[in-house]
Order: sequence, then structure tokens, then C-alpha cells
Amino acid sequence: MTTTFTTTTYAGRGMPHRRPRRTLVPFLVPLVIWGGAAGVLALWWSDTNSVVGLAGWLTGAGRITGLLAGYACAVLLALMARMPLLDHTIGTDRLARWHAWGGRCTVSLALAHTLLIIWGYSLTSHTNVVSQTSTLVLHYPDLLKGTAGFLLFVATGILSARAARRRMSYEAWHYLHFATYLAVFLTFGHQLSNGADFVGDRLAQTAWYALFLGVAVLVAWYRFTLPVRRGLRHRLRVAAVHPEAPGVVSVHLRGRHLDELGGQPGQFLRWRFLTRGLWWTANPYSLSAPARPGHLRITVKTAGGHSAALARLKPGTRVWAEGPYGGFTANRRTAPKVLLLAGGVGITPLRALFETLPGQVTLVYRARRAVDLALRGEIDEIAVRRGATVHYIVDEPAGHSAPLTAQALSTLVPDLAAHDVYLCGPPGMARAAVEALRGAGVPARRIHHESFAF
Repeated sequence: MTTTFTTTTYAGRGMPHRRPRRTLVPFLVPLVIWGGAAGVLALWWSDTNSVVGLAGWLTGAGRITGLLAGYACAVLLALMARMPLLDHTIGTDRLARWHAWGGRCTVSLALAHTLLIIWGYSLTSHTNVVSQTSTLVLHYPDLLKGTAGFLLFVATGILSARAARRRMSYEAWHYLHFATYLAVFLTFGHQLSNGADFVGDRLAQTAWYALFLGVAVLVAWYRFTLPVRRGLRHRLRVAAVHPEAPGVVSVHLRGRHLDELGGQPGQFLRWRFLTRGLWWTANPYSLSAPARPGHLRITVKTAGGHSAALARLKPGTRVWAEGPYGGFTANRRTAPKVLLLAGGVGITPLRALFETLPGQVTLVYRARRAVDLALRGEIDEIAVRRGATVHYIVDEPAGHSAPLTAQALSTLVPDLAAHDVYLCGPPGMARAAVEALRGAGVPARRIHHESFAF
């Protein structure tokens, strides 16, 4: 039996439904990436007359893995350049997963390239692998720098592994990744100086330069220049800090020309508060209300040292914000009916979407206790205004708890399979919700979830 703590239903037809804009970017990007990989293989094929003997096969495999590793470096940097075209259509977390998978492939390809080339060259020159390694590193042009870059890649890969990352702070992991820029720079010269497919081939060299220079421009603009430009233009400052629930505060910010940010409900920014103990890190927090001229708001649960410090921010504190980022927006909607499913502080992006999403919208908001239902007053006002249904579910006292199952959700939301679902909450709750939604017949393409675990 499903029991809700409070169900508030406001009769009405809701906001008019508009057909969302569809984009092919999430489907075209993988095609472009794999097409580029095919082009890299074609470069090796066109430059290879024949492969003879074990040494030839090993060296050929080393050339292929080296070319693919170099190409993968450019792809990895482009995926995390924070280009709005990719970030807003594919989603930051999805790009991060692609980047993580691609990073493992890149390190594996670079390692394979190193071992295969050393082995193949040692067979060709009839020397042992230790002597051949010394010859390559010390006497081939740019290979000493290439070796340093390779070691940086391997170190970054090891420290980014899940077991190692759990022991690191987010800030340490984030700044560690800047070493990859140095690694790419160190290995780039080696590719052109020693790569048999580039030596003497002006067209191949030009294409490689164009690829890496193009990616460098994207990274320089979107990761560095644009955030600095926006920070100087918008001049964000803390206007006020208000408590919303136990351990939850809203930070109100004022600034100039904020309409130019283009932040959509559901998106987040990376916030850097320029005060003692906070200036050196930028954490992602969602907008908890639609952006207004001159005003932004985030709502944060004081779960860690950084977020807890936000409750003590003083009005007037300077703020540096990067973004907006993420594709958790109205553009993902495909159906007239929408379910917003929030857990705890996951209400923050959904509260902004609840106010602005067109069509018939139902909000299910789960929390541990009734006092933990942050922003409840605003949610009720929005529900009255737009004629929507809100279900509040709490775990305590036990008599008011409700399981997160397919049957329970279907009872709360009739015709659930015909809904788009926007989901935001703690990882455990999100996994259980996805399983329940799939069990209730909601297609995977209609379950929209964006995680900050990147």
C-alpha cells in the first residue's frame, strides 16, 4: 500500500504544451568521432606498402596504436572543452562518462604503442628491449619529452581510477587533470618528429596541426577566456543567504547583465566564492529558481566543508561563476505529460523546472522528514498558479513512508508510462527510481537524469 504524507492537487489544465526542439547532435558526435578514427587508420593504410615478419607486424601495430592514441587525446580535450553545443545537448555528466571511457582507452593505446614499438624495433635491430628503450628515449628527436608526457598520462590514469579517486578530494582530482594538457603538449612534437606516417607528408602534418590547434582554441576559449570575460562583465556578488530547511540554505546573488548568461531552468554553474577557504575551488550547484534580471539563486545542502561554509557567506562577497552547463532542461522533454521526481536537495533544479515546464506536470518530492522539504512554500504557490499536482513523501515517521517501486509510482501518477520523467536525487535513490520507472513501463529515452559525479 502506498501512503503519501501530503498530496496537494490543484485543478487546472496546466501551461500550454509546446513541441520541444529536437537535435541530432547526440547521435552525430559519436559518428564524427568514429569517422575520425577511421580516417586515422586510413592514414596508416595509405602509408604502408607491406608488413613482413613479426617485427613488421609489431611495428605496424605500434604505429596504429600510436596514431589512435594521439587522435584520442584531441577527442578527450574536445569532449571536456565545455562547448555549449555539446554540453547543452548531450549533458555534462554524459560527456564526462565518454571522457572517462575514452581516457582509459587512450592510456591503454599509449601503453600498447610504447611496448609494441620497443619490441618491434628490438627485433629489427637484434637488441634487447632495455637497450632499445634507452636508444629510443635518449637518441630519437623529441622522444625524451614524449616519454615524460606518456608517464604523465599513465599517472593521471592510475589516479583517476575509482579506487584511487575515492581517496582524493574533488579539487585535487580536478587540478590533477590539468597535467593532461602538459602531457599532450609534450607528446605532440614526438608524434610529428618520429611518426612514420607524418615524416615527409605535408598533408598529414597539416591535418594533425589543424586538429590540435582547433581543439586548443576551443579549450582556451571555453575553459579559460570565456569564464574570465563573464566574471569581469557580470560582477556577481552574494546578496543574501536564507535558510530553507535544516542544513539547507539558499544563496541569492546579484550582478549585471545576467540575462546574457542564458541559463535555463535545470542547468547548473560552477561557483567560486572569493573568500577565505573557498576561492580555490569551483563547485557545481544548480539554479533553484529561473534566472531573473540581475538575480540568481542556488540552494545548497550543507553536506561537506565547502557547502557548509556557504551558510556563513557575507553579503557583498565576490563570486566567480562558470556556465551555465548541463542538458537537464525542457529541451529533453518529448511528451505533453511530465513527472518531476526529487529526492532531498535534488529538488533544486526541479523546482526551477516545475515553474517553467509547459504541459501537464506532476511533482513527487521525497525527504527524510517533513521539515526537510525545502522550498515547500514556493512549490505550493507554483502548483496553485499552474494547476499542478504535488506529492510530498517522507520517511519519518515510519507510517508515512512509501516504497520507491513501480507499483507505488504508478499509483501516484496514473498513465506513468506516457510521461517524461526528470529525476534528481542522491545516487542510491536515483538508481532505485530508474529501476522502478523502467518496471512501470517508462522508456529509458524518457528518463532524464543528470549527475554531478564527474
